[in-house]
Amino acid sequence: MNMERNGLNNKSTFLAVSEFIAKNKIGFLLIIVLYSALFILEKMMPPSSMLFVVLKKGAIYALVAVSMNLLNGFTGLFSLGQAGFMLIGSYTYAIFTIPVEDRAAVYQYFDGGIIRFTVPVFIALIMAGVAAGIFAFFIGLPVLRLKSDYLAIATLGFAEIIRAIFQWNKLGPITNGSNLLKKFPSFSSVLFPFTVAGISIALIVLLINSSYGRAFKAIRDDEIAAEAMGINLAKHKLLSFVISSFFAGVGGALLAMYQTTVQASAFKAAMTYEILLIVVIGGVGSITGSVISSFLFIACSEWWLRFLDSETYIGSFKVPLLASGFRKVVFSVVIMVIVLFYNQGIMGTREFSSEGIARFFSRIASRNRKEGA
Repeated sequence: MNMERNGLNNKSTFLAVSEFIAKNKIGFLLIIVLYSALFILEKMMPPSSMLFVVLKKGAIYALVAVSMNLLNGFTGLFSLGQAGFMLIGSYTYAIFTIPVEDRAAVYQYFDGGIIRFTVPVFIALIMAGVAAGIFAFFIGLPVLRLKSDYLAIATLGFAEIIRAIFQWNKLGPITNGSNLLKKFPSFSSVLFPFTVAGISIALIVLLINSSYGRAFKAIRDDEIAAEAMGINLAKHKLLSFVISSFFAGVGGALLAMYQTTVQASAFKAAMTYEILLIVVIGGVGSITGSVISSFLFIACSEWWLRFLDSETYIGSFKVPLLASGFRKVVFSVVIMVIVLFYNQGIMGTREFSSEGIARFFSRIASRNRKEGA
């Protein structure tokens, strides 16, 4: 009987997986096309191309923005501690992956540090998320009793305190104090951050579409009604906070790999504001919006508007205003225009879906057939 029951369970699981793949075959096809295109681009273009800078950093920021959107957009908790959790993740990754033979050079002021072993990269990425999640759990117990602006101020304060603690010389044998951490493994291929960020975002999407995700949305819409329906507010708020922090820690580890060095002073409040801006531009409550706006934000700030920072002459005429720093002024104006005319963000609360893409192409095909007739 047990063997028959196990066989039925395996068969039902196989059928469920097959149905899921069949339902989302267009989405899987697009993912295969995307990764194939990235592979071809890496073979055709030089590694120093600005396109790869945008793609690598955009993928990392997309993961962190989606993790923030899980908390702010889907659970309704206004947190500003993302930079702090990224710092924890980046330091955890760097500390446990610096080769043993290089620790004396990296921790030159602290006798080589106290960590005398290394772990594989993927284990370190998970450890980065777990470390951020553990900090979030203990911080969330008292902090999540607060609401709205008070919660934002408390989490922002936490991020600043963590940044100061990690630069404390008493913790130097672990964190290297205010000095750089370096010589840990990094990545050169754009496929690596895309793969890690893609898997992480897919897990967040699955969570949002689960019963827990529906509970998060119920808390966001009306806490009193959610509690009346039997949802444990404290438990689900803490769960959302910890999961969001876990993926922010993974994003911090990816950022450390991208930058090849880690220093606590880089994780300022401005980093959190950038991520919050990405979430708002994309649409609070839209995973697709956060991903799209991440790449647009990085492309504008790192690439497309760079020419505005250099002096330009047309013959002997010097184009006015073009000088160092003007790029940020124009970028700020662009953001203001987007926020004014798209007050719900680029996507609002909408998402891309396999069904929506299929309907879009079918409408185009039917329109072409009508015009041909």
